Amino acid sequence: MNEPAMIEEMLRESKTIAVVGMSDKDSRASFHIGKYLAANGYRVVPVNPALKAVLGMACYPDLEAAQNAVRAEGGEIDLVDVFRAPEFVPPIIDDVMRLGIKYVWLQDGVTAHEAVRKAEAAGVKCVQNDCIYRRHAQMF
Repeated sequence: MNEPAMIEEMLRESKTIAVVGMSDKDSRASFHIGKYLAANGYRVVPVNPALKAVLGMACYPDLEAAQNAVRAEGGEIDLVDVFRAPEFVPPIIDDVMRLGIKYVWLQDGVTAHEAVRKAEAAGVKCVQNDCIYRRHAQMF
């Protein structure tokens, strides 16, 4: 977990990133990181049940709705970037496994060791307590 080679693989192989907990407030890290990822060639799919759109991108109430929308266009969500408190992470990871998504990234301050162990046992590659923006900026 959090191995540089795996992080590089995740960042290189992923094309579509669901940002769970993305905010429309420009004071929030999730807003800036989603915007950064979109500006750096990723398709960003915001997931937040309180919003209809963020930065002109359709926002979905949950990961399943987001994956269904992406699949309807012939794609797949490759990576789920989570901006939620640790207690909300286990059901998100359950959705990741059920939907067949390859990668999960838990942002700075977010850990869910038991859920991550379960995901890794199911073949999902995971990063926790790290910043996708910081890692991407360092590598690219």
